[in-house]
Order: sequence, then C-alpha cells, then structure tokens
Amino acid sequence: MNSLRVRIGILGMVLLAGLAVPTTAATAQGASTPTAEERRLDRAAPQQILRRSGFDSVASDFVHDLARAHAFERARGLVVRDGTALWRRAVDWAQGRGSASGDLGRDDDRPLYWARLGMTRAVRTWEPGFGLSDTQRSALLDQLERTSRGQTDIRYPSRATGIKRILVTGFDPFTLDKDSRISNPSGAAALALDGTVIQTNSGPARIEAVTFPVRWQDFAKGTVERTLAPYLPKVDLYTTVSQGRVGRFDVERTNGAWRGGYPDNDNISSTGTVPVATPAAQPQWTSTTLPYKAMVTARTGRFPGYDHTEVTEIPAGSTEPVVRPDGPTPGSTAREGGGGNYLSNEIAYRATLLRDRLGLHDRLPGGHLHTPVLQFGAGNTDPATGTITDPQFVQNRLDIVAQLRAILTVAANAENAANAESAALK
Repeated sequence: MNSLRVRIGILGMVLLAGLAVPTTAATAQGASTPTAEERRLDRAAPQQILRRSGFDSVASDFVHDLARAHAFERARGLVVRDGTALWRRAVDWAQGRGSASGDLGRDDDRPLYWARLGMTRAVRTWEPGFGLSDTQRSALLDQLERTSRGQTDIRYPSRATGIKRILVTGFDPFTLDKDSRISNPSGAAALALDGTVIQTNSGPARIEAVTFPVRWQDFAKGTVERTLAPYLPKVDLYTTVSQGRVGRFDVERTNGAWRGGYPDNDNISSTGTVPVATPAAQPQWTSTTLPYKAMVTARTGRFPGYDHTEVTEIPAGSTEPVVRPDGPTPGSTAREGGGGNYLSNEIAYRATLLRDRLGLHDRLPGGHLHTPVLQFGAGNTDPATGTITDPQFVQNRLDIVAQLRAILTVAANAENAANAESAALK
C-alpha cells in the first residue's frame, strides 16, 4: 500500500443523537438523485459481483415489494423486513448456510455492500402514489441502513448461561473509484463471525458483529454512538476493526480527535475536530484498553501483530505537526491517531470516548484493530483486468478472518486471566 493508503486507508455529537428519525412531515417532496456511492453500482465489477454471488435479484425484489406499499407505515415495515433479511442472508451465506446460487466465494463481503446500495438507491428514487416527505424518506433510508448492517440484530444469551459477550465492528469497502472490485476484510470478518461462539479458557464467548459505512456525515450524526451505547455496558470485550497496512495486524494504542479530510465513499471531505457531544470536555486523545501485549505476541496466524504507538501531534505551544513514535505528549493537539485521520481512527476515537463517558474505562477492554490489506493475487492487481476474484485473494481473506478470530480468543483469554488475578488480590 502506498503512503497515502497507509495514512488514510487506515479506516477507521451527541452520545445518543438520532436515536429515532422523525417519521412525519407537513409536505411531500419528490425523489432525489442517487448518491456518488450508489452510482458506482452500474459499473461492470459490481454487477459481476452481484451476479456471481446470486445477490443480483435483491434490489429488483425490493422494488417489487415497495410497489405494494400504499402508505408510509407499510413502506417502513417492508424496509425493516427486507433490510433485516439482507443482513441475515449475507451472514448465512458467509457462514455456509443456505443455498448458494452463484460461484463467488461465500465469505465475500462485497455482495452485501452492493446489494444494499441497490436498495438504498431504490428508496432514494422511489416516487410512490402517496405523499412521501423528505423526512419520511430519510427515515426509510435510516431503517434500511441500520437493519442491513446488523445494527438492530445484536442478540446475546442471558448472563445466566455464563457465556461471555464480544462485540466486533467492520467497515464497507472504500476507495472504490480506484478499483471497484475492492473488498474490506473487516466487513468480511463481521459476516463470518456474527453470532458465532469461540471457546476461551473460562468457557464459551459469543461474538456479535455490525458494520458501518465509510461516510463522514453518518459518523457526525452519531451512528457509532447510537449503535454501541446500548451494548458496551453489557459486553465483556469489544473491538472496532478496519483494513490497515499491508501484511500486518495492528492494535492501535492511541486515537486522535481529528478528521484529515480524505474523501469518503460519497466523495465528500471533512476536516477538523471530530464532532461529538459536549466538545468543551472533549479529549484530544483516547487510548485502547485491549490486552494489546497478549494480542500481538501470541502466534495467531501468518501475519505479524504490532502494538502500534505512533501518532502525529501539534505539541503544546507549537503550530507545526510532529510525528511521535511513542504516543502523544502532554497538552498536544491531535492530527493523526495510530490509525491515521480517516474513519478508522474516528470509529476508534468515538467508541473509546463512549466507553470512557459511560464510566467503563477501567472495566471494559476495548479499542481498535487493523487487519492487513486484502490483496489480489499477482497478475490481478490492475483493475483493468476486470477479474473480481482469484485464489490468492480468497486465501488472503480466509487467513485474515481466521487470524482475527484467533486474536479475539487471545484477547478474551487475557481478560479472563486479568479478572482472575484481580479477584485473587481482593
């Protein structure tokens, strides 16, 4: 990955703002045009991905369902039903359940991404016979985003079962104008891990996973906080996950309160301090509470793991940014966290800030993990080939997902050991 990808491709308000989008408005408005993200759907690679995965009928089936909605409430029910069904279908497909009508690898995250865009484009351009206001259309899009990303499908067993709880997040593919074949291993991992159980030294732990868009505006509206706030007090460990550097896993030690401005999937830029609730009390830096030493030293797979401590700051009393290999200095202003200054850093910052504002810093292990870049095989790196998959691409994805599962097991075991030691000292 080139230096730009290293800096910005390291993906990464109110605490509970936007919990419910209003569903009524006084006046009806017309349909809007597709977004830049939705317009990519017509390219050859996305269409081939949908066709070869068997997800090519998702959008047309959804359009047929919408045509039967003669009132807003009916439309909202259909959106919730079909969005939830898409997420569950993608999870089942990734985990080898259900029928497969295409020949694309089942652990692929791209069919879900492109099928969702077909559905959001349908809602955005829909002109029903009844009056649909801008506010109502936004509410439908919000419901579709949340349900099709697993954000309303988090299910943990009762504490009485003794099963531990782990929460994992992933991201959509990004930089799609450079190569619309791109996959994001964090999204693939979310599908592969959602609802699965890992065995730890103190018993089983259930993983629940969700995904997030690569869009600045969604983050500013509080999508991270709205999704995670109900669950962080109830889980035993969490990690946000995104694609990072070539050939390595990184546990990001420190996250910064700065947006660097690189365009998102809608080709929109945003530069400035990360917008959060009560900005007067907003820290410039937040830190991981994951058991990073154990996570990077254990032998979990083919990729090495690193405790990544580098940040870029403006030191106190200065005006110029400085790279610090060992973390920020007191009183400094953030310009890049360990995960850069794109949305991977921002989700890490938001989730850890939420953890701290909920009073969970000292009892909830949580932070951000970067996976290796998911690369195509030699001879297929040029987008012009049009080849959407190859054996090395599939193997790389399988290896990244398997190693992430192993890293989560290490993290859970390390936390169990820490809890046991703490209890023994009391």
